[in-house]
This record gives sequence, C-alpha cells and structure tokens, in this order.
Amino acid sequence: MLRKTTSAKVPRNLLFLFEILALLLLFVYQKDELDKFTFITGIGLILVIYISNFILLKVSTGDNYIFLIVTMLISIGIIMIYRIDPGLGLRQLIWISLSILIFFLTYFILKKIKGWENWIKLYAIGSYTLFLLTFILGSRTKGAINWIRIGRFGFQPAEIIKLLLIFLISAYYTNFEKFKEKKYSSYYLMLVVYSFIGLLFLQKDLGTALIFYLIFIALQYIYEEDRKLILYNIVLFSMGGILGYFMFNHVKIRFETWIDPWKYIDRQGYQITQSLFAIAEGGFFGSGLGLGYPDFIPEVHTDFIFSAICEEMGIFTGIGIIMLFLILVYRGFKIAMNQENQFFKIAALGISILFGIQSFIIFGGVLKMIPLTGITIPFVSYGGTSMLSSFIALGILQVASEELDMEEIKDESTE
Repeated sequence: MLRKTTSAKVPRNLLFLFEILALLLLFVYQKDELDKFTFITGIGLILVIYISNFILLKVSTGDNYIFLIVTMLISIGIIMIYRIDPGLGLRQLIWISLSILIFFLTYFILKKIKGWENWIKLYAIGSYTLFLLTFILGSRTKGAINWIRIGRFGFQPAEIIKLLLIFLISAYYTNFEKFKEKKYSSYYLMLVVYSFIGLLFLQKDLGTALIFYLIFIALQYIYEEDRKLILYNIVLFSMGGILGYFMFNHVKIRFETWIDPWKYIDRQGYQITQSLFAIAEGGFFGSGLGLGYPDFIPEVHTDFIFSAICEEMGIFTGIGIIMLFLILVYRGFKIAMNQENQFFKIAALGISILFGIQSFIIFGGVLKMIPLTGITIPFVSYGGTSMLSSFIALGILQVASEELDMEEIKDESTE
C-alpha cells in the first residue's frame, strides 16, 4: 500500500503543477488586472481534481492511474474551453464536479450490489424506454433527434443507452452456456442490438449507431462461438452504410466533403478545412494560449476542440492527448485480462473499446482520415451528458480493476 501511495503521489503532483502553470498562462493571455472569475475557476478545478484523486487513492485498491489519465484529459479540455468562452469553462467545471461525484456513486453502488449479470431484460427494457422518451420528448439538433430538453437542461439518452448496451452484452456472454441451450439465442441478441441501431437510424444519429455497432461486433468477435455471425454482421454493416448514404443527405454531404473538402470550402467543407488550417497553423509547439483563432471553426468547443488545442498548444500536445487515450485503453484491456469475474471482464473490455472507438472516430474526423460524425472527445470536449456518461463508464472500469470472482472467494473461505 505504501508503494502504491508513493507511486500515485508523483503523477498527482505533476498534474497539480501543470494546472498551476495553465492558470498562470490564462492570466498572461488576459493581459489585464487579476481576474477573480478566472482565479476562482482555476482554483476550483485544481481542488476538485486534486481532492478527488486523493480520495480515490484512499477508497480504491484498484487501478488509480486510469483516473489520473482522465483528470489530465479534462484539465487540458477545460483550459481550452475556458480560453474560448469563460462562461462555458465555468459550466464545464460544474459538470466535471458533478461527474466526479457520479463516478464515486457508480463505484460504490457497483461494489455494494451484486448480480449485475442477471438483469439482461432490465437493460433491454431500460434502453427501449429511453429510446421511446427520445422520440416523444426529443428535439432535433443538427438534423438528428437525440436530445431531450427540459427548460435549460439538455440530456442525450443515447449516452446512457450505450452503457446499458455494454451491460446487456456482458450479461448475455456471462450466461452464454445457459443461453446457448435455447435455439437461435445469438440471433435474438443480434436482433436486439440491431433494433437499437435501427432506432438510432430513425433518429438520424448515425455517429452513435456506428459506435453501437463497433462495440457489439468487437465483443461478439471475442466471445461468440458461431463465427459465421461475424460475417453476417459485416455484410449487414456494409448494407447499412450504403443505405445510409442514399437515405440521408447529410451523410452524403459528409462523405463528399471528406473526399474533397476544398471543393466545398465556402459551404459544407468550411468546418473541416478550418480545422486543418488550425492544426497546420499551430505547428509543433502551438501559437500560444490565446494567440490562435479557434473561433473560426464552427462548434469548436465540442466537435473540434482537438483542432483548437493543436493550434494553440501545438501538435505535440495533440499527440500527448492521443497517447493518453492509448494508455487509458491499454490499461482498460489489462484490467479486463486480469479480471476473474466474467461480467466485469466483458464490461471492462466493452468500456475500453468504447473509449478507443469514440476517440479514434473524432480524431480521424478532424484530421480528415475518415468522414466526420459529430461525436465528441470523451473527457475533453464540452458537454454535460457526455461527461456524465464517460465518468459512469470510468466508475465501472474502476470497480472492474479490483473486483474479484465471488466463486473464487467462496472456495478460498471453504478451504
């Protein structure tokens, strides 16, 4: 325990130093008298992150480095968001504080309650209920019906449904021996998952549909005994992609602007071209905090926060963010491989795949490697629902990093 405390203290202190330097940079950028608003926001961020890391070290015997990695990501994200819009930066700090509280609640609830692998029907019912609420109460944003707005509060149900999807798949493959006794049980699972994807198609939320599909096929590839089902999924995915291209005009536009954004630079291609200009303008070391022009990129605080970071903090910082996600996913896979409890093993794999896929899709989009999808970077981009769901996922991963197989504990106590 002493070694763990000592080793975790060093990166925590380095993170503290990074945030102090970032706060000083914000003061330099403003070039006026001491701004109390900036000072309070900066001190609030430092306290929230430092105290939460300290508490986690005391309560959890699992992998505390995943939380350190995430707090580094949110620190970079909120600094850039605050530089773009101080009001958004303060709101993001509130969301971060609430999300960290939800992280600890998730951690304690998952440890307290047992039998998560037995509630597969509950996960399906909960998902369909959230989909139904989206269609009844949802509002259209950027062509997609994926937000429920109540007054000033907005909520994206799909962010919670993707976690329920991971739990549903985990519960199925944990009880695979029981389910495979029923004929076509794997097809029933496919039917449920594809019904989710079909509902997302109706909402025109194709970016989230892609994430659902990739999580499912990755876990199916690992655990499914009937290998021909994977081939069926690839064929269905190809058909769905072609169908989406011809059915939805915004999909066609995004594909065409991906192929040649310069042709549409004054219209549909404006966002991606400005993103590429920003990244190129920053160079390796960046133009300096407050010395770039991130406002030229539409939706820069959500979809294109990575481009703004590269412009003002440099490509090296962008590479650092990518490496942090690579380490987070690697540690998630390591947690899954060391886990004895089958449900948490699969859930840890699913969440690691989720973080990896979601970050790759947005990095690939802003760098013009793949078509844009309108997905945010977990922990970095501005957004309340995304931040909450990401920290819930992290709480699940934290439990998985220390959860033991209950049958193994029983055997040891019997001996």
